[in-house]
Amino acid sequence: MAGLLSRERIVARPGFNRWLVPPAALAIHLCIGQAYAFSVFKLPLTKVLGITDSVPRDWSQPQLAWIFTIAIVFLGLSAATWGKWLERVGPRKSGVVAAVCWASGFLISALGVKTHQIWLLYIGYGVVGGCGLGLGYITPVSTLIKWFPDRRGLATGMAIMGFGGGAMIASPLSQLLMEHYKSATSVGVAETFVTLGLIYLVAMLCGALGFRVPPPDWKPAGWTAPVKTSALITRSQVHVSTAVRTPQFWLLWAVLFLNVTAGIGILEQASPMIQEIFGGRLIGVAAHLRDLSEDQKRQVATIASGFVGLLSLFNMAGRFGWSSASDRIGRKRTYGIFFSIGAVLYFLIPVAGHLGSVPLFVAACTIVLTMYGGGFATIPAYLSDMFGTQFVGAIHGRLLTAWSCAGVAGPVLVNYIRDYQISQGVDPSRSYDFTMHLMAALLAVGFVCNLLVRAVDSRYHMGADELAAERATTAGARLQKA
Repeated sequence: MAGLLSRERIVARPGFNRWLVPPAALAIHLCIGQAYAFSVFKLPLTKVLGITDSVPRDWSQPQLAWIFTIAIVFLGLSAATWGKWLERVGPRKSGVVAAVCWASGFLISALGVKTHQIWLLYIGYGVVGGCGLGLGYITPVSTLIKWFPDRRGLATGMAIMGFGGGAMIASPLSQLLMEHYKSATSVGVAETFVTLGLIYLVAMLCGALGFRVPPPDWKPAGWTAPVKTSALITRSQVHVSTAVRTPQFWLLWAVLFLNVTAGIGILEQASPMIQEIFGGRLIGVAAHLRDLSEDQKRQVATIASGFVGLLSLFNMAGRFGWSSASDRIGRKRTYGIFFSIGAVLYFLIPVAGHLGSVPLFVAACTIVLTMYGGGFATIPAYLSDMFGTQFVGAIHGRLLTAWSCAGVAGPVLVNYIRDYQISQGVDPSRSYDFTMHLMAALLAVGFVCNLLVRAVDSRYHMGADELAAERATTAGARLQKA
């Protein structure tokens, strides 16, 4: 098994078709993208003991929000910790480890639901599953950037669009499985976790075994790097330990943090949010969610599940579309669009709720999600432009700690501000207004951070001898291990 997973085993031979690698990347990201559909479990998990309605010992939404938050925290921590290990051992081994962690997280969480021990969900889906998320996230990105030096934005879009699209599959599938397993003694979540864990294990292993890496300094046939490039695009390399000491790294860290904080709150709370804001209006009934019958609530939940899937579709489309567009208009201009238009749209979301306009609400949310997803897909290309491709996987991994922090900030802001406002007598349909305005303000700050990004000073670049020594050391370590 060690030989099968080794990096030396998967170096592509001459004539290998690089377009065979994106499907392997997509297989992994479609699986771990289920994280964006976690909100479909939130309401059922508040009724694990009561089955049809919450009872005092059932979990609250803020308690459950920490499951997703912990997962995102460990996504960033694991990516930062093991990014350089990935560059050394290759994508096949890291992909297999990611598959085992992600599937194990579901199985541990299923046990937590059955025994009603929320700490097992924190450990399972949060810690163990979060590690699978981190490794599964950076593995395809690092690999595809090396295969597509001529189209970095396209490459990262192909790698990351599956993460955005995973919820498009997982949301309706999870709802279907919960309905299938639901009984008088179970809400169906535990059984759904087991089923999803096994499905994802098989799919991710198939993706990991399909990876190949190009030989050192490989270039597409007939392609040469352009002589004249943007001032922000370097042809040099910056070591990962040096990159994190540059002001550019921390400006991009802030850019990612602010963009993700704004979007992740909507994603994490998408299903409850649309149900609470519009209630019976989603099915043509002029009533609050709390006043609907059980059958009507099920219909509303089904529509909300479809809304989560729709957000996933636009999240995925934005990852591919915006990152590809960034190859033409530049990464800095692309982020400028995200922050300026996004701030306006966040102000429109509460307006849509007040007007009772589901189409306007959905339109604003879906456009925001294209830019949220596009931000994720564009940032690795932004990093490779600024710091080179040699250590892009490790640098990207460390930058993803911004996602970890945003994974705490976004859901905490949305959930706790919502609960506080409701406790002060604010109607649930208006409990998200202040949060959306706050998110718009965060995007305005992000616009300024992106505006301040400049080219990396040449004193941070690696010399030719230093780069050759680094490559020789890494190759020697691999041969010694083999």
